[in-house]
Amino acid sequence: MILTVGNTKGGVGKTLLAVNMAAVLAARGSDVLLIDGDEQSSAATFAQIRSELAVPAKFTTVQLQGAAIRQQMKALRPKYREIIIDVGGRDTGSLRAALTVSDAILIPFQPRSVDLWAGVEIGALVAEARAVNELKAYAVINAADAQGRDNDDAIAALGTIDGVEVLSAVIVRRKAFPNAFTAGLSVTEQHPQDPKAVAELLSIVDALYAQQVDNDYQDAIRKAG
Repeated sequence: MILTVGNTKGGVGKTLLAVNMAAVLAARGSDVLLIDGDEQSSAATFAQIRSELAVPAKFTTVQLQGAAIRQQMKALRPKYREIIIDVGGRDTGSLRAALTVSDAILIPFQPRSVDLWAGVEIGALVAEARAVNELKAYAVINAADAQGRDNDDAIAALGTIDGVEVLSAVIVRRKAFPNAFTAGLSVTEQHPQDPKAVAELLSIVDALYAQQVDNDYQDAIRKAG
């Protein structure tokens, strides 16, 4: 699967999710490519920090932006089982190019009204991309509150975006995520582990990739019938 992690709103934790998911999939045995399509190059910085560690990199990171994401995908896709594209928090050429070649997009939102307002804009971009690409779209609450109604209210608000499925699993705002990132690690690799952070991350990975397997099966059934 080619998965874009993106939103037109910045500061919602896209890169944190992208690098952590890449690490989990690689640890499970997949050949994983992480594409840094963000002008801020945060994923590339993470990869540089990681390259200085004693642990193996486990996944490959490259920088591509704009139309190069679309142009290079034909050559890159056969080489990797999973590709994750991290794009910046604006309506950029990189985001639009990624949507034309991805199988799915994961859209992180924080449970704040200013972040949720971006749902209309990214929803429109997804709908536009579907004119040329059968793109699946998933929203996830990231940096959620540990308790309270804001998370449930945010999930309900995201449910109003046409064509976007809201994942029931959420990722709570935890120090483990930024602490691991600055060390060049995923939360599954840092010691000591935060078991809640690990469980939340794995729930997102399992939801996305189990969903993809099911969708691929249903697509195969439709084509056979």
